[in-house]
Amino acid sequence: MARAAFEIAGQRVAPGTSQKVDLPVSYLPDHTPVNLAVEVHHGKRAGPTMFVSAAVHGDEVIGVEIVRRLLRAPQLGKLRGTLLVIPVVNAFGFLNRSRYLPDRRDLNRCFPGSPGGSLGSRLAHIFLNDVVLRCDFGIDLHSAAIHRTNLPQVRVSPLDKITHKMALDFGAPVVLTSPLRDGSLRAVAAEHGTPVVLYEAGEGLRFDEMAVRAGLAGILRVMRGADMVPAKGIARARARPYICSASRWLRAPAGGLLRTFRAEGEVVEKGDVLATVSDPFGTTEHDLLAPSGGILIGRAILPVVNEGDAIFHLAALSPKAADDTVEGLALQLESDPLFDEDEII
Repeated sequence: MARAAFEIAGQRVAPGTSQKVDLPVSYLPDHTPVNLAVEVHHGKRAGPTMFVSAAVHGDEVIGVEIVRRLLRAPQLGKLRGTLLVIPVVNAFGFLNRSRYLPDRRDLNRCFPGSPGGSLGSRLAHIFLNDVVLRCDFGIDLHSAAIHRTNLPQVRVSPLDKITHKMALDFGAPVVLTSPLRDGSLRAVAAEHGTPVVLYEAGEGLRFDEMAVRAGLAGILRVMRGADMVPAKGIARARARPYICSASRWLRAPAGGLLRTFRAEGEVVEKGDVLATVSDPFGTTEHDLLAPSGGILIGRAILPVVNEGDAIFHLAALSPKAADDTVEGLALQLESDPLFDEDEII
């Protein structure tokens, strides 16, 4: 029996085809229309329905690049099920190179939204109901805010077996179990029975090739784990991700000029000097010490800091396990074949 077409926004996508669909959202003040653009890949054979979204925060461009490469992946030619890809959810922030909406709201605190609420509430309502809740599961791509960077990591809901399996399939070096926040996409989707994992990597308004490749490989592994694409050409993760349920930000002990001695992905022990903050004359220096052992999963980029600024994000875990995991990721990224130039550019 032939598979039925996928219907969205009054359009029908036939099995074995793909189609771009625009979901109307609003108009800019100059009457330029703003749409939520979705590319639908509807496989010939039955299977799960999955979404991949990027730029819920408008400055998180690294997810947009991951999505761009995903749409050119040859594995989609043998897709089972349906894939909904949204390169830019928050078009307003994306156009302004801003994390937020024009009214300074955070879209990821506007869910479930409503058709008669604020701009963020209306956009959240459209994205949630027309895309997310039509799927069996999804992956939401994020990065650190501007002037910070993150080690590739996956964040999942505590005690959720489905998202934990997705995270293990993804193969990022660190898996953080983090609580669901009110108004977030993950929280509202979970309430409706749609598991969502969040991928964090890189820096706002910047590309990071390692983070992009890790994100693309992880998405394809999740799709393979769900039997949506064939295993051929998709390398398994070489090291098991370390599951971490505790992390903390280490803050600047004083204001001044920051010199960092460690980077994201490095394993540290209690008492290690991670950075030094000096005054501009060089007469006073304050060391930032690791309060415990762990792995650095994020850090600040700017060298000028105020007292109390977040400098390093430290996750607690076994140093040996962390070292093996990060080394395994590096080896895997070095050994995975690069896409041909015409597939990237």
